[in-house]
Amino acid sequence: MYRRILVPVDGSTTSKLGLRHAVGLAKSQRARLHFLNVIDDSLGLSGTDISAVDMSSLLQSVRETGERSIQEAAALARRKGLRADTSLLHGDGRRASDVILEAAIKWRADLIVMGTHGRRGLDRLLIGSDAERVLRSTPVPLLLVRERADDGKRARRSR
Repeated sequence: MYRRILVPVDGSTTSKLGLRHAVGLAKSQRARLHFLNVIDDSLGLSGTDISAVDMSSLLQSVRETGERSIQEAAALARRKGLRADTSLLHGDGRRASDVILEAAIKWRADLIVMGTHGRRGLDRLLIGSDAERVLRSTPVPLLLVRERADDGKRARRSR
């Protein structure tokens, strides 16, 4: 049913949950995977913030984290015997959700799988949700994977 699964990854816990679901689904569907990381070039900084920050080293760190995220995802896919492509894309001032949707269309994905924090209330209002923005505009089916509340409590206790 699904042959081309796009998976945005950023190395976060929720992203890794989405990744594991996507790999399992790809294995059962014999699907190809495409792991994507979007570099937020603005990093959410305003013009006044930028003067106090060395942007080149900060962007280099973001790039390295993104590259590490997609390489770890690709390594997991290979261990499971799956084919995977990777992309590290610059946002160029656009929202990550717009870059994800554009990549889904360009790659001809027939499913997007992504983790979501499930933010609510003020956090959602202030921070926003790339997953929600993808949900509202996606041209293909979207599987959102969210950490169960009791999973998060267990993870924090085991640290």
